[in-house]
Amino acid sequence: MKRTARNRLYALASACVLSVMATVAWSQTLTWIVEAPYWAFEYGISGRDVSADGRVVVGFIDYLYEGSYGTTLQDAYAYRWTADSGAQSLNTLPGYVYSYAYGVSADGSVVVGWAEDAANQSRAFRWTQATGMQDLGTLGGYSSMAFGVSADGSVVVGRAYNAAGQWRAFRWTQATGMQDLGTLPGRSYSMARGVSADGSVVVGSAYNAVGQWRAFRWTQATGMQDLGTLGGAESSARAISGDGSVVVGISGDRVFRWTATAGMQDIGRPSGYNSVSVEDVSADGNIVVGWVTNDWPYAQRAVRWTASGGWEDLNVTYARLLTNGSILLSAIAISPDGRYIVGEGYDASDWHNSVKIYLLDTGFPRRGDVDRNGCVDDADLLTVLFVFGERGYRNEDLNWDGTIDDADLLEVLFNFGSGC
Repeated sequence: MKRTARNRLYALASACVLSVMATVAWSQTLTWIVEAPYWAFEYGISGRDVSADGRVVVGFIDYLYEGSYGTTLQDAYAYRWTADSGAQSLNTLPGYVYSYAYGVSADGSVVVGWAEDAANQSRAFRWTQATGMQDLGTLGGYSSMAFGVSADGSVVVGRAYNAAGQWRAFRWTQATGMQDLGTLPGRSYSMARGVSADGSVVVGSAYNAVGQWRAFRWTQATGMQDLGTLGGAESSARAISGDGSVVVGISGDRVFRWTATAGMQDIGRPSGYNSVSVEDVSADGNIVVGWVTNDWPYAQRAVRWTASGGWEDLNVTYARLLTNGSILLSAIAISPDGRYIVGEGYDASDWHNSVKIYLLDTGFPRRGDVDRNGCVDDADLLTVLFVFGERGYRNEDLNWDGTIDDADLLEVLFNFGSGC
């Protein structure tokens, strides 16, 4: 098998015109991609997730506006933005009024979220271009919401009411439908926020026996595991690494990073702020994004934590990309490789003075840079070659499609020499 893969590598390499493999310049860009309608006088806007290649972003716009005869109307829609066509509404479920998108598959083709009717009853949905919005149902109650999706789009997680009127974390697949993941012992409420790349590990929050919210990690084999706290009463899991081994979240006023070997570790918060929120983590579990705030004087800033460098304000790190007065307010989603970050910000160059969604391309890792050393070279080719044909959802799976194959070899070849 290795010999076959090696022969394929040689064939691919010989088929490439090496003269076009010019060194790719280090690329860092900030793009303002979505804003609420300028005529809305009050609105909420959010970018909730980003595809592996940074070319698809999903989220929602929720706004109020003046209707006829002085009435105030409300509208909300889930959107899917692409680099090619801009932002497009995903519409709603039949007979429903509002929709909100929260997650997207690695290739950007599957979107999940929830849609709400005029009676404020929500339904989790799964959207594709071919099928439109699919109602995923409930656990016997009247409401459900989807917050996360696996890399291939086949597994959806969130929360749903059961027949007894209790919120329960769920895991949905086409084959099984909506599965109740249960709760921690002694209580009835839980909700799922994130899922591993292959859909086998789910994280979220659940009440414990004394009514305190606790971060949990669920697998089919172990059920729901209480991850504990950093010494306080409560914790909440917000995101999970690609292989399900790293969980990040909030415990009290601190951010935690959990692994099975080290347990819950305190990674603190940026100094000078009294509140922190963490929203997402890279596939390898080594990059965390979120935001910090001060109550008075009020300030909010997008932040990033890395295992090697600790916390940083994205407004400082990428100051050269910001027009004077523009602010990155939050970082809500990060691509699996950690290169792309999506969040909300203030674009000072826009006369509407509105909050917009931004897409930040940090430029790292370079395309094809498997070992993350800044240089696409023989080491990257060999790394892909020696695991050729294996399952993906790791650094060697450069297009994040679940298999290490020809496409990943070509990604290295067409960027060979970049950064070297």
